[in-house]
Amino acid sequence: MAAPSGWWNGVGASLWAALLLGAVALSPAEAVSEPTTVAFDVRPGGVVHSFSHNVGPGDKYMCMFTYASQGGTNEQWQMSLGTSEDHQHFTCTIWRPQGKSYLYFTQFKAEVRGAEIEYAMAYSKAAFERESDIPLKTEEYEVTKTAVAHRPGAFKAELSKLVIVAKASRTEL
Repeated sequence: MAAPSGWWNGVGASLWAALLLGAVALSPAEAVSEPTTVAFDVRPGGVVHSFSHNVGPGDKYMCMFTYASQGGTNEQWQMSLGTSEDHQHFTCTIWRPQGKSYLYFTQFKAEVRGAEIEYAMAYSKAAFERESDIPLKTEEYEVTKTAVAHRPGAFKAELSKLVIVAKASRTEL
């Protein structure tokens, strides 16, 4: 499985690694589809904002990023979503392509619908050029079956990237 052409830089490599991580749980016949990437602005001002996007057949999966931040001006961020070919797994990566965010986040939460989180990681700095991702300390955020969120009192207000790998929710008959 190769990375999409023209995409292999620090951010692309990290995203592709997350997609491959999701593929590890799949059988060899179940590959990962090309991700869909959507740009959005992260706006300061202390007001809670949300951005969401759907992916999969019939928009089966949804990823929503909710946050409040202070300082500076708007920053351009991206949300990338991809699914396995059998549509049983999906990934959601939210990040600032320029690496480190200069905004002070007072809160954040990334939620998924239609799936349960199998892996999640939050970063204070996203890979950019020759620099690597810098993960948040595990005590700064919490992961549930459907969300990754800041931990009040422990989160140090630095966020530049979130990665989620989720598996389709089971439906009971």
